[in-house]
Amino acid sequence: MPRSPVPRSAATIATVVIATIVIATALMTIGSTAPAGAADREPGSPRTRAYLATHPGGAAINDNQVSYGDGALIVTLARPAGTRAAADCPSGWFCFYDRVNFGYPRGQLNSCGWQDLAWWSWHDLTESVHYNISTGSVTFLNHATGTSHGNDQPLFSASSGNRTLDDVAPNRNRADHVYRYC
Repeated sequence: MPRSPVPRSAATIATVVIATIVIATALMTIGSTAPAGAADREPGSPRTRAYLATHPGGAAINDNQVSYGDGALIVTLARPAGTRAAADCPSGWFCFYDRVNFGYPRGQLNSCGWQDLAWWSWHDLTESVHYNISTGSVTFLNHATGTSHGNDQPLFSASSGNRTLDDVAPNRNRADHVYRYC
């Protein structure tokens, strides 16, 4: 018995289905072949990766910020281009700067109570401060080596009534801890 020809429309549909499967398979294979080492790249810019190499324990938020303690402390590495040097702590935070006159990098916290700046690799780095919270105050403390924290020495404070310290001299780069009174 002679074989009945497949209607042209069914043959066309079969060809389209097979071609679609072949193309989809090829695209999935191409999409899954990433350049060597791409999966091993750390997030953030070379600047954030370099900062994390010398200040471990954080995670890059973007190309200019690093987060420690799941966002408890945020470090902004460089002042945004085109902005003037000034106290620029975001509302609801208190900030401490690694340079006088609010020079970057800038660390920012908003938690109440005692905190060890070493948790975030920021001990002995503060040179200026901006308190941008409507109530309370923060005291920066120095921990005397070999003593309990009960002997921490208050160095300087900032508050809702005294928001900015553009230079914490003679106590630059001595603050190891902070205590925020809420």
